[in-house]
Amino acid sequence: MHVDLQWLEGRNLHTITQAQILHGYGASISADYERYTAAAVVAETAERLTRADADTTAAQFRLLHGVLASMSRGSGVPSLLMDSYLLRALATAGWAPSFTHCARCGAPGPHRAVNIPLGGVVCSNCRPAGSRAPAPGTIVLLAALLAGDWPVVAAAGDREVREAEAIVGEYVQWHLERALRSLSLVERNPRE
Repeated sequence: MHVDLQWLEGRNLHTITQAQILHGYGASISADYERYTAAAVVAETAERLTRADADTTAAQFRLLHGVLASMSRGSGVPSLLMDSYLLRALATAGWAPSFTHCARCGAPGPHRAVNIPLGGVVCSNCRPAGSRAPAPGTIVLLAALLAGDWPVVAAAGDREVREAEAIVGEYVQWHLERALRSLSLVERNPRE
């Protein structure tokens, strides 16, 4: 729910004196398991990121509100909306991945390797051992998810989607320094 509250501040607890629902997302999201689990990941991520950095709370709220509204309307594939949110939320928190330029030296792409600890794609000169070599379309998809380029996201194949999901999950875990508990509940199926 997105609500407007009035409250009285107490010493330890606040007392809510008035509440008005602005947007009710719960019914439509909880009616669909795929939306529900994706929204749970989004909520867990938002909670972790805003707890760690109060300076980005307003921007994080706008991202959260946008993705929950999209999921509530049934706009798009919930797992792809979630992945886009995860990349954008981490970028807002200061951990923006690079999918167009080398994350180490800044050389313009396209590049073929992704290295999570370095923060995105790396050129052949900077590529450390253990870097992933996803399909070229996967890197295009990751850049589209970060930018919100939905026509490119919709055109991605199942292989690219699976590879992108794995990279996003690893990227989130690397920067949050823990796995998201709710991420294990998300069903990762090819799109309908």
